[in-house]
Amino acid sequence: MRDRLTATGARLRARVPLAELTTLRVGGPATVAECASTDALVATVRELDAAGIPVLLIAGGSNLLIADDGFDGVVVRIATAGVEIGADSVIAEAGANWDTVVAATVAAGFGGLECLSGIPGSAGATPVQNVGAYGVEVAGLLRRVRLLDRASGEIRWVEPGELGFGYRTSVLKHSDAAVVLAVEFALRADGSSAPLGYRELANSLGAAEGESRPAAEVRAAVLRLRAGKGMVLDPDDHDTWSAGSFFTNPVVPDDEVPAVRAAIASHVGADVAVPTFPAAGGVKFSAGWLIERAGFAKGFPGEGYPARLSTKHTLALTNRGAATATDLVTLARTVRDGVAERFGIRLEPEPVTVGVSL
Repeated sequence: MRDRLTATGARLRARVPLAELTTLRVGGPATVAECASTDALVATVRELDAAGIPVLLIAGGSNLLIADDGFDGVVVRIATAGVEIGADSVIAEAGANWDTVVAATVAAGFGGLECLSGIPGSAGATPVQNVGAYGVEVAGLLRRVRLLDRASGEIRWVEPGELGFGYRTSVLKHSDAAVVLAVEFALRADGSSAPLGYRELANSLGAAEGESRPAAEVRAAVLRLRAGKGMVLDPDDHDTWSAGSFFTNPVVPDDEVPAVRAAIASHVGADVAVPTFPAAGGVKFSAGWLIERAGFAKGFPGEGYPARLSTKHTLALTNRGAATATDLVTLARTVRDGVAERFGIRLEPEPVTVGVSL
């Protein structure tokens, strides 16, 4: 098998600590096949699938929590990095660093992606997760995705309507059916930003919600806001040794909202303003707000623990330098169960877990 994989163009390495490939910096050893071209990626996945060998795809590694035992199979490292900017769109290979893609479009005088600045990870992961920030989601910007169908071997461009987008999810998430090879996003040729749909961002720019500003100006503001929350990768800042927001904002069905509001009022007071947002089929509550009001402050459980909540943002679980996957799972369960006990809402993890469960 090693000779067949080498023939695909992949670079093979044995017993690679997967902590080196994830932003949480945890994960045990595995064999890694690094693919720097789309041809090598396709050939490698096809070869492994034909042999019945388990495959784990990793590009930016920003949305993964991998077990301390590692992965019993082959990790296919997606290292493709091509970016092509056209008249009104950008096509990026799956392994391209996402913020590099955003920066390139803004530098070329285009708008549209600026609100998604600073998000760690790869371009190919953005439609899988339906990445979003500051009022913008990938689903609203995506033109098409190039996929390898692992069952048929077919490669084709797929329209957004086929991807079943939802809040931080798509049909590609938690599925091994396809491999993202490239993505294409629409751009605003006049260099203006998408209409500002997030109050914090609009206020930081002195703008009104719904207003557009130069994309470069909005990108700079987004990066400032994210850095202030420890959401821009920095190897010297342990608050950024994370998977970003660990829990999604919960959507509570309409018929359950009164009970949740009553629970919140009983614990934090009836006169406290609760941040909520409209959502399909219910009301979206702020996971970060719920975590903090359930008694989990920034930095919980305190100095000396290897896994802690970020000192800047309660929604991020962080590795303080020596945390294991077990440490992070323990912390996640503590926070999740505490919020459920206090408010009757069960938080759901956003990262993909490999070999562990919450």
